[in-house]
Amino acid sequence: MTWTPFYVGDGQPKEVDLGDPPPWRSFPRRPRPHRFQPPPGLVEAVNAALVLRRPLLLTGAPGSGKSSVIEQVAAELMMGEPLRWHITSRSTLVDALYRYDALGRIHAQRLADDSGDDIAPFLRLGPLGTALLPTTRPRALLIDEIDKSDFDLPSDLLDVLEHGEYEIPELARYQRAEVDIREWGGDDLHTIANGRVRCDTFPFIVMTSNGERDFPAAFLRRCIRFTMPAPTVESLRGVVAAHLRVGPEHSASVDTLIARFVDRLASGESLAVDQLLNAVHVLTSGEGPSGDTVQDVMELVLRELSRV
Repeated sequence: MTWTPFYVGDGQPKEVDLGDPPPWRSFPRRPRPHRFQPPPGLVEAVNAALVLRRPLLLTGAPGSGKSSVIEQVAAELMMGEPLRWHITSRSTLVDALYRYDALGRIHAQRLADDSGDDIAPFLRLGPLGTALLPTTRPRALLIDEIDKSDFDLPSDLLDVLEHGEYEIPELARYQRAEVDIREWGGDDLHTIANGRVRCDTFPFIVMTSNGERDFPAAFLRRCIRFTMPAPTVESLRGVVAAHLRVGPEHSASVDTLIARFVDRLASGESLAVDQLLNAVHVLTSGEGPSGDTVQDVMELVLRELSRV
């Protein structure tokens, strides 16, 4: 094979064919639930969470497939498109339940020609607030990287997750008893009565953690906990086979790449499985690198995550 670069650095315009992207980088993004390979013990943990109506707390290294679990469960159990709440240090419980544009409402009131005041356009349910709406089938909610949250957020979640309900104060004191509010992730409306939301089917909630912090015991006892096992050569072969077609001409080099990847993990390096998939895609593509260029490209793609 000959590594044919698209960009050569001469500044000359040229038409190039970039080829097909990796399957996981095709847009618009489409769920690929059949590609996920659950490790031993995960199926039992998911079923325990479903039976007990408890959140599932998944701990593991970045790229270990934690966030892929909910896509497979939601597809297999026909729960619809999973809702997603990506946690940062600024995330709050209120934002996850609902969003209220108070300034927008004040501005609209000043511009209005009559005395009408409709609060509905300035309210929107958040991902957790939408997951707790009354439904005939449970919704699926991913709370991603909860260990990135403010210290108090796990404790703030306890009451809502225990009782499956919450109040929107702006609606509780509003002049109308019923207001139609937009759900998260779309424009569907749901009627909120007296500012109160109560679920009648507890959602399937997956919370992911990279293991970077400890959580309060009161929070942990309300969860089903599972730690993603360290990848093995055999499990990674299964992951690669689920995502990419590796021809016999590349099988030896891919096996070597997987073995080195596992050795680096065992030595304490921080690497993600999707980095391995990227490396295999480059290595097995129609015009992949060769010679000394292979090592240069692999170092770029498989660079340790803890390095700057």
